[in-house]
Amino acid sequence: MSGQVALITGSSRGIGLAAAVALAREGFAIAVNGPADDAELKAAVGTVQRAGVRAVAAPFDVTDLSAHDHKLGEIEDALGPLTTLVNNAGVGVMQRGDPLKVSEDSYDRCLAVNTKAMFFLTQAFARRLLARDRDVSLFHSIVNVTSSNAVAVAEPRSEYCVSKAAAAMVSKAWAVRLGRENIAVYDVQPGLIATGMTAPVIAQYEERAKAGLTLMPRVGQPEDMGGIIASLASGKLPYTTGQAISADAGMLVPRF
Repeated sequence: MSGQVALITGSSRGIGLAAAVALAREGFAIAVNGPADDAELKAAVGTVQRAGVRAVAAPFDVTDLSAHDHKLGEIEDALGPLTTLVNNAGVGVMQRGDPLKVSEDSYDRCLAVNTKAMFFLTQAFARRLLARDRDVSLFHSIVNVTSSNAVAVAEPRSEYCVSKAAAAMVSKAWAVRLGRENIAVYDVQPGLIATGMTAPVIAQYEERAKAGLTLMPRVGQPEDMGGIIASLASGKLPYTTGQAISADAGMLVPRF
């Protein structure tokens, strides 16, 4: 996959880091992203480099919309023209609880990171791709990581669900606009995945998964999601775009 270059937001840990490693194994050069004060960013770059590819740290806050184009330019100066964007950065709620008690700060934070940043970073990335002559032998794509909560409500995290439902529509909107440009857009919707974000509740969900909440009786791992993201970004599902991939072990399959 020589020539493929990916930016993966929120990739110093969890699903983002797993995706970075999986793409590196496919031969992608990788820009590893996290906030400037992210203590895990340097170690994550080293982890990706051990896969034998070029990797650089790309520290910036995805909610700083004014920085998007400049940061994309810095990445391209270091690694070459970007072919791939993985919008993985996300936040949970500030406090789980009754929707009647959701704060405006928590609502705005979810929308700012999970939805608005995704839309506008995709816009900056797409503008950059369309402004240049692209190598048609390379696969160009955007993979957005949303959540099974884009379609399934979790009452204690209502504002998170709202932001992920909106993010799922971001994927569809950009798939419609960029399809004629031969840029594929996908929406990966993870279910129960063992990450830092889910750590406080994952033990109880492990028991529920074993009891039948998911068709496959286990919670997912970041590496499961990384493999899915790498397959999509590598063009291993040709002639597809606009798909939402329910990566939830069948949790949302209707049953009687």
